[in-house]
Amino acid sequence: MIRKIFPILALLSITTLQATTIKDIQFDGLIHISDAIAKEIINIKSGDTLDPVAVDESIKKLYSQQYFEDIWVEEKSGILIYHLKEKPVIAKVELSGLSKEKNEETLQRAGIKKGDIYDETKIKSVKNRIEKDLESKGYFDSVVEIENEALHSGSIQASIEVNKGENIHIKEIKFYGAKDFGYKDFKPYLANKKEQSMGWFFGRDDGILKADQLKVDAMRIKEFYLKNGYLDAVVGKPVLRTHFDDYSASLSYKIEEGIQYKVGSVEVIIDEEITTSDTLKENFKLKSGDIFSVEKLRRDMGKIREAVSNKGYAFSNVTPDVKQDRANGIANIRYVVKPNEKVYVNNVTISGNSRTVDRVIRRELYLTEGEEFSQKDLTDSTNALKRTGYFNDVKITPKQIEKDKMDLIVNVDEASTGSIMGGISYGSYDGLGVNAGISDRNFLGSGIEVGMDIDTSEKTLRGSLNFFNPRVFDSLYSLGGNVFKKDFDYYDYDEKSIGGSLKLGRKIGRHLHASLTYLYEDIELTDVSESLQDSIYYQEGRIIKSALAPSISYDNTDDYYLPRSGVNISAGFEYAGLNGDAKFLRNTLSAKFYYGLDDLIDYDLIFRLKGRVSTVNDRGDLPLNEKLYLGGMGTVRGFKSGTLSPRNDEGALVGAKKMAAGSIEFSLPLIESVQMRILSFYDYGMTGNDKFNEIHRSSIGAGIEWAKSPLGVPLQLFYAKALDDEEGDRTSKIEFSLGRRF
Repeated sequence: MIRKIFPILALLSITTLQATTIKDIQFDGLIHISDAIAKEIINIKSGDTLDPVAVDESIKKLYSQQYFEDIWVEEKSGILIYHLKEKPVIAKVELSGLSKEKNEETLQRAGIKKGDIYDETKIKSVKNRIEKDLESKGYFDSVVEIENEALHSGSIQASIEVNKGENIHIKEIKFYGAKDFGYKDFKPYLANKKEQSMGWFFGRDDGILKADQLKVDAMRIKEFYLKNGYLDAVVGKPVLRTHFDDYSASLSYKIEEGIQYKVGSVEVIIDEEITTSDTLKENFKLKSGDIFSVEKLRRDMGKIREAVSNKGYAFSNVTPDVKQDRANGIANIRYVVKPNEKVYVNNVTISGNSRTVDRVIRRELYLTEGEEFSQKDLTDSTNALKRTGYFNDVKITPKQIEKDKMDLIVNVDEASTGSIMGGISYGSYDGLGVNAGISDRNFLGSGIEVGMDIDTSEKTLRGSLNFFNPRVFDSLYSLGGNVFKKDFDYYDYDEKSIGGSLKLGRKIGRHLHASLTYLYEDIELTDVSESLQDSIYYQEGRIIKSALAPSISYDNTDDYYLPRSGVNISAGFEYAGLNGDAKFLRNTLSAKFYYGLDDLIDYDLIFRLKGRVSTVNDRGDLPLNEKLYLGGMGTVRGFKSGTLSPRNDEGALVGAKKMAAGSIEFSLPLIESVQMRILSFYDYGMTGNDKFNEIHRSSIGAGIEWAKSPLGVPLQLFYAKALDDEEGDRTSKIEFSLGRRF
């Protein structure tokens, strides 16, 4: 209103002005901008001749700043005085009627915040935006009221009260013209679903309308048809019929399915010097005779880009040309590949590492300045950084700077690698226990792991110090070691020991690592039960263990905390008998396999499989505590740790010489924002002296895993049920772990 009439007001205000020289310019009523800025805006200076047209223009310029609701000008003895009434400033915004966590998000989308200039037009817009926002979430007939309260001079408090309307529930969804597919087929992809009975219950569809997703749902149905070979499918706009008497609705789509196409010929047009068409087609998802799928088409395009990128052509173009033979229902596919220029790395920039030093990151990169680009090298570099466990996430972004040059932007999100732990526990056997520990996988950002822990209860006392440097002086060599002291009261004997180890390793290639470990342990055995007195393997007294343990491992997983792809395989043996009392040879082979099903089912479900086989051979003195025991975390959950093994005639556990165990797990998100997940598992294990299957047990269960808990280490809590326990077995339903990964 004011903007429309201000030129008239301005002319009226200067009718009495005389053609005179301006001696000074003054402003009355300025609060939020300074006099100097105001003078720049009006573009009138002292010494100018007073011009009514120029004054009128200056008023327009001031109004255009949108700070003022009224302006008038007067002249007194050559002094030009601008009288201004500023619009109030919103000093405080309060929103009620929504949950606290929704307030900030709602205000941001509505476009109102502290410090804004109050304007009636804007307030109306804010009301409309909030109402529309609620409507898009399924709340209709919502009422938004805004009240203003004057605070100190020139500022107000805006109080927004939201009265949410009613939810519209979809009672019926129809697909006119759909013959080969129906609601059950489309349902997994739709945001708007039909209300089910007891829709309020977890896992059921509540049918609440999401208006902002209606058009997107039509696109999702179209995408479904394209994935299933219906290239001519047409999906009309959704038609919503709403009944406000009971806030229900029916939804319908008009569909023309057309025919389903199969793949005819598949051709790749590419420079044969880069790679051959036949080589590319070997890995294609879409082959002649398959039902056409636009999803598989996109994956095959991605495989072409990856193969070409591995040859240095980072910015290639892949254009699909699909020729439809409607008469025969055939889709002939031709991919035209334009490789463009071969690309080289110009600069590598590292960001996000406030703690980890640059060299620790750079040593894991397989792409450096001046090298030819390779997509495989980029992927391997990302996975190598994630496997360190130093980062929550790693992103390496190529940035083209010239047609044949790129910069690599390495952005890391540092994880909390340090932890201080402490706790109190109680067990029926161990009694009251206290444990404490401090560790850091990335000490002072150097990549060196250090740790110290102590664990004590009525039956146990254990303490240890350890360190591990995975890349000594940034070389391929690693060095680690530990010292420890243990005092255990077992079921059938007491054991005191002190010892340590030193481990030297070397990285071989990108995924292999070999190491050699020397172990020394001084063990004293006392209070051996009568059931073990006659055992040839176990006598009271002191035992010295001196052993070498070479090992080799392969790890190409894509993350340290929560892998979704890759394998981790390790093999090693322990040779005891280097000037020590204990003489035995232990062999161990373990493997872990990870596979994320997100690409197949569009859901972050992770499949895991692991197995372990161990044997130990007596070379003259095999103590019982060095034999193999099944049960507990790492073997078969649901049975107490180390309580499954052969027994002697007195019923005492004497350990085994052979053992095998395996686990299958499925893990899915519970709270994605903090990476908390739920999982189910099946464990199986067997053990014996002469045969692997003299004793075999299995269990099932479920649990919660927190890959990056606030403690800084993985946290796991399981409920396990033994499936085939026998009399005398020691079972355990609840198991808890800190620091252990699958």
